Amino acid sequence: MNEVQRFFIEETRLGIPVDFSNEGLRGVAFSIATSFPSELSQGHTWDRELIREIGRITAKEARALGYTNIYAPTLDVARDQRWGRIEDVYGEDPYLASQLGVEMAKGLQEHYTVASTAKHFAVYSNSKGAREGQSRTDPQTSPREVENVFLPPFKAAIKEAGILGMMSSYNDYDSIPVTGSSYWLTDRLRKDFGFKGYVVSDSAAVEFLYNKHGVAADMKDAVRQSIDAGLNVKTNFTPPDDFILPLRELVKEGKVSMKTLDDRVRDVLRVKFLVGIFDRPYVSDADATERLVNSAEHQQVALRAARESVVLLKNERSVLPLSREIKSVAVIGPNADNDSNTQYRYGPSSIKGVTVMEGIKNKLGGKVSVRYAKGCEILDAHWPETEVLAEPLTKEEQEEIDKAVDVAKNSDVAIVVLGDSSKTVGESASRTSLDLPGRQLNLVQAVYGTGKPVVVVLINGRPLSINWVNKYVPAIVEAWFPGAQGGTAIADVLFGDYNPGGKLTVTFPRTVGQIPYNFPTKPNAQWEGENTRVNGALYYFGHGLSYTTFEYSNLQINPRKQTSRGSVLVSLEVRNTGARAGDEVVQLYTRDVVSSVTTYEKNLRGFERVHLNPGEAKSIKFTLTPDDLALWDRNMHFIVEPGVFRVMVGAGSEDIRLNGEFEIVGSRDRDR
Repeated sequence: MNEVQRFFIEETRLGIPVDFSNEGLRGVAFSIATSFPSELSQGHTWDRELIREIGRITAKEARALGYTNIYAPTLDVARDQRWGRIEDVYGEDPYLASQLGVEMAKGLQEHYTVASTAKHFAVYSNSKGAREGQSRTDPQTSPREVENVFLPPFKAAIKEAGILGMMSSYNDYDSIPVTGSSYWLTDRLRKDFGFKGYVVSDSAAVEFLYNKHGVAADMKDAVRQSIDAGLNVKTNFTPPDDFILPLRELVKEGKVSMKTLDDRVRDVLRVKFLVGIFDRPYVSDADATERLVNSAEHQQVALRAARESVVLLKNERSVLPLSREIKSVAVIGPNADNDSNTQYRYGPSSIKGVTVMEGIKNKLGGKVSVRYAKGCEILDAHWPETEVLAEPLTKEEQEEIDKAVDVAKNSDVAIVVLGDSSKTVGESASRTSLDLPGRQLNLVQAVYGTGKPVVVVLINGRPLSINWVNKYVPAIVEAWFPGAQGGTAIADVLFGDYNPGGKLTVTFPRTVGQIPYNFPTKPNAQWEGENTRVNGALYYFGHGLSYTTFEYSNLQINPRKQTSRGSVLVSLEVRNTGARAGDEVVQLYTRDVVSSVTTYEKNLRGFERVHLNPGEAKSIKFTLTPDDLALWDRNMHFIVEPGVFRVMVGAGSEDIRLNGEFEIVGSRDRDR
């Protein structure tokens, strides 16, 4: 990398150093770097300080390796669980994505270690039918939902974190491709939000203006449209005659003005100066880089993230945590001894992860017999066709399941580790079903049939419709893609050395037939009364259990009446009423009771993850600002309307413990 940099500094006319960019959703996308959980996993921690630290570490390792611009965080908001890239977002709620995205950007850009480039601007995550690949067009969403759901995380990252990079998305909105739109890249991004960095295209977004969207006659016309719209850099790895040479011709022909070109270059140079590329263009100490990257200290933060992201979905009869007095344990399933989900194209690619099998063995040592059987692959031979045309088990598949049954029969408890792989979720890996892929349901049913206690652990990238598992298996642990330290974290949870405290940032539908089914939602839009359809979610937004219990009390709202320009303070007390120390994620929701337009049933407007010892209580305080109460009215003005607002505080969106109200009085406050 130093040699490439030296060429640009010493062998080119202007000697301007290169801004080396790389991905960083789970740590730096290098062969070896600290491996963090997926961004969806990180979202389930609800831990602002932790996300800031992940950003800091990613930035330090990136700069030590020679990178000065990191493509993270993903600020898209998931609305369809079938979507392949749901694993790359914080969740389905815009407030949560805004809060955590700001922390990640601040961590990355602390002391201008690197520039943070957010993606994918704008309205990227709601393509028709959740399709990926060559689709990623025609977002299925209204203008008001764009403002309420899809734009707030980008606005927050710009205004609160001063983010220096933005990736323009592949898609159109209302038939106008974003990468060729001055409305999106200039009017909204720079004028409305105040963006001062530079915009890069998502890979072939420029080419798509003519070869997918059909709004440009050829590549040269696509270059003109994108540059005029506000694009600074094309990121696709193609020869100069795809972009640079056509741009030169356009300038000579007067079709792109020198002022426009100067403006686009100025944005890039500003970022390069801010992150100190002109002062420190080279990696100066390779030995120091080797000591820093994936250090033991950084791995401890990754372990903390893996632990905090675990969600206890179900725990009937307190099956968990498991006793270490058991004599034998069966560890079964396609993800039980598999670390392939640790390697990732947008994170470390050659890191060795701790599997669940290894984590349990390390935890129990030689005192407990740990037996393993894979049972089945993630997929069957004819998947995904078998999702619509079922096939009987083959002889080979039945034999593998029988081996797992034998292992379970000869053990005191069976831990069945199921879920996804890179073949079932990720970029260009959307699905038409949310059921466990392949023969995994057959496997867990057979193991359950032995009569031995069963615990299911999910390692996956999207919510799964685990209806049978939820009905029959007493304990279910959701671990998402937990990174290289995942096996250790999961073993800590299973055997009680860590009390899980993660909460869901996505809804688990019972079937794809309920989609769209998400949070937040409009009044009665997800009404559960028809006797002709399956009703209710498996697990709702904000859900997550613990090995202890928490009591909420003493809700205070001050003042009870406030003007549209004032803030409202909300406080309460949370107490650990159980016998174990644990984390609770306190969640605050609001409801505009009467408004000029339909608003959401619940708006997440505050959260705090708090650690409490047995018997310990803490006071939790939230501040509701005018922006937290504003809406887009019938004339698309962002205002605070007078009226009553309901406050709901609890342990989940469907587990509200405290209720209260306050009133906004006086005139409407227009265009915040």
